Amino acid sequence: MQIRVVQGAVAQQADAIVVVGTWANEELPASVAGLIEASDWSGKYKKTTVLYLGAQATGNPTFASRRVLLVGLGKRELWNAERARVIGAILAQRIRDLGLTSYSLPLLGSEVLGISRTAEALSEGALLGAYRFDGFKTLPDDFVPSVALEQVTLVAEAELEAAEFGAQWGIALAHGVNLARDLGNNPPIVATPTYLAEASKTIARDYGMTCLVLDHEQQQELGMGALIGVAKGAAEPAKFIVLEHGQAEPGKPTICLVGKGITFDTGGISIKPADNMDKMKMDMQGAGAVIGTMEAVGRLKLPIHVVALVAATENMPGSNAYKPGDILKAMNGVTIEVLNTDAEGRLVLADALSYAQKYNPAAIIDLATLTGACVVALGSYAAGAMTNNQALLQRVQHAAEGSGDRVWELPLWDEYRRQVRSDVADIKNTGGRNGGAITAGAFLSHFVGDYPWVHLDIAGVAWTEDQPKEYNPKGATGYGVRLLTELLREWSGVSL
Repeated sequence: MQIRVVQGAVAQQADAIVVVGTWANEELPASVAGLIEASDWSGKYKKTTVLYLGAQATGNPTFASRRVLLVGLGKRELWNAERARVIGAILAQRIRDLGLTSYSLPLLGSEVLGISRTAEALSEGALLGAYRFDGFKTLPDDFVPSVALEQVTLVAEAELEAAEFGAQWGIALAHGVNLARDLGNNPPIVATPTYLAEASKTIARDYGMTCLVLDHEQQQELGMGALIGVAKGAAEPAKFIVLEHGQAEPGKPTICLVGKGITFDTGGISIKPADNMDKMKMDMQGAGAVIGTMEAVGRLKLPIHVVALVAATENMPGSNAYKPGDILKAMNGVTIEVLNTDAEGRLVLADALSYAQKYNPAAIIDLATLTGACVVALGSYAAGAMTNNQALLQRVQHAAEGSGDRVWELPLWDEYRRQVRSDVADIKNTGGRNGGAITAGAFLSHFVGDYPWVHLDIAGVAWTEDQPKEYNPKGATGYGVRLLTELLREWSGVSL
């Protein structure tokens, strides 16, 4: 779907349908005041109705289009980027359901948000809301509209350059999110560790980055015993992916993004129940978020040094699989007693976080679908955040507010670190059921040294079955791409 920006008035657009937004409890705009009774329309947030102007627009010279879609923006004082994003998604879905392929809309609420932010949020919402993963469908579906949106026109009354700038940001973010979604939604027979590596290489080629993929022998040379241990039961070789944007420069920060890349998780020898195991194809959405972020960063050419690290493998119960009772040694020399092979994500992250230290980073941020305990604690509306550095966490929290990818801090006290001490090794890979999300973070804290670090447990937000937000269809959500890109934008000093 193409998004273009033009200058003018939306009523002048001879499109299949044009959009007019109204605030709740305020007078209707003059352009539509004569088309609908005020008592029939409240402007309530997310409500829509279609006004048909007849076979020819000449019957109503106000509009060059035959159709107008009224959308309620809610109360003016509640308007923000998240609401604009949601409205952008609703409009795309509503107009697609009408069987139309294009529409025009003004920069709704830009007097509140500003031109660039509004263009960003509406573009992003439209592309996220219109997303479908249907490449494997071969039969017609009576319940899904057969048409696809082809073009959205954002109409700016003024400040065309600012609107175009914002739209490009929204487009880049949505492409990154939708790439992460595709990686997670693909069947595990397709989205293997090799597939993630090839996707990373494509981004490197497209945007002038460097991409290094370490194979088993190279992992051995570096002492990545934790990743190698998890991968032992899988026929598909593990890949350790290093995707780098920009270069280290004196006085400028290096940010390391680390993603858990378990492309399918059976639980290993500690095998999972059969119910819902199919969702474990999305256990690599931490990696998906990191790779999707690099897609967005490349499109936006952000002036910052970013290193994305992905430890990618399957967790399978093969004859050579690692076992409960095994002791693994991570890259930084820490020994790990394995009590449960289904606590594998923290093991592959142990080596990835250790590797990140070689860059002397200003920040390490990891994302992982790590624990069911975090889903129990926070549901599907926020990632759990743990940190060794409050200043870095505050940066992440600020980016979360702007991006819509919400986070909530969980404590990381010494008591939780004691909970993962082992009797026979340095630490063990599970601290038990109590505080499970936090003890997983406490485990990871042994692999970041003194570098500022935030761990994001995204198990509750990485995919959805009940569509908690209008711009998140069923399946992988791509959570984290918008958060990380917003963080990097703010860190690099680029303003919207």
